[in-house]
Amino acid sequence: MFLIRNVVENDLDEIFELSQLMQFINIPQDKNVLKEMIKHSQSSFQKPSINKEDNLFIFVCEDTELNKVAGLSLIHGKHGTSKEPHFYLKVGQEHKYSKSLNTGFIHGTLKFGYTSDGFTEIGGLVLDPAYRGHPLKLGKALSFSRFLFIALNPQLFTSTIHVELMPPFDDKGKSPLWEAIGRKFLNIDYHEADLLSRKNKEFILSLFPKDTIYEALLPVDARDAIGKVGEQTLPVKRMLESIGFYYAEEVDPFDGGPHYRANVEDISLIQNIEKYKLVEGKEVEEQLFIVNIPHENFNFYSPLFKGKSKGEKLLIKKKDFKLLDNKDGTGFKY
Repeated sequence: MFLIRNVVENDLDEIFELSQLMQFINIPQDKNVLKEMIKHSQSSFQKPSINKEDNLFIFVCEDTELNKVAGLSLIHGKHGTSKEPHFYLKVGQEHKYSKSLNTGFIHGTLKFGYTSDGFTEIGGLVLDPAYRGHPLKLGKALSFSRFLFIALNPQLFTSTIHVELMPPFDDKGKSPLWEAIGRKFLNIDYHEADLLSRKNKEFILSLFPKDTIYEALLPVDARDAIGKVGEQTLPVKRMLESIGFYYAEEVDPFDGGPHYRANVEDISLIQNIEKYKLVEGKEVEEQLFIVNIPHENFNFYSPLFKGKSKGEKLLIKKKDFKLLDNKDGTGFKY
């Protein structure tokens, strides 16, 4: 069986291995930092703070047969506060026209901005390559499990969900937009700035250009990176759009990666949440379900099933049914 559950301390070694697979600011490649993040997550699951920004929820996908962590994802209760604002570049247009020349132009523009009253942020999804292409669509389940948790605990999150997608990088792993703008004003490497911004965002507010940046003045590769996603991130973008997320017309000021958002009430998964009574079925359809089931050892425990829904009943395979201590849950088809 595969399931999505809250992270525990014993997951540290496997999460550290997963962190080496991709460069994510919110999944650092540092075992000591990851250990503290796991403790933070456990505290948030067990006794969440009334301040949304103080909560961090880390989810893992477990292969119970091998007792192995196959992937992880997370939710940050609130990104963008008075202490740590949410920074962005607003993507827009400016129309220019000359009567004497009878000539006009539409210029793409970028304008630095920030908010101190931000949004719940989802991010940091990593799946072990060995599990890609699995019939249970484990990457999709890892992503969607977060919306199940949000639906079950709406008081812990903002009414808008935010996600920042990875842009394309060049063949040397550099960000074209950073090289065109950030490096010229901050004079440090992209990854160095990314790491520094985890602990200190003052330098962004102090040094980043505040006036309008005209895209026409940027190199072609930098212009082409604005609001785009890398090839590996395209499936994530399509998946988010399919459940109600939209491009917010703003990008990350460092690398130009697009920001996507959705109102909680508009997310189709949350609209389709159901209560299920799990029953053994002799023949079940090949539809996929994630169902959160009460568990004495976990705050969030959601097995993945191939099944068939009949009203409140969810018919699942005999081998899965036998592994369950509790037969009632809440979830949705994915």
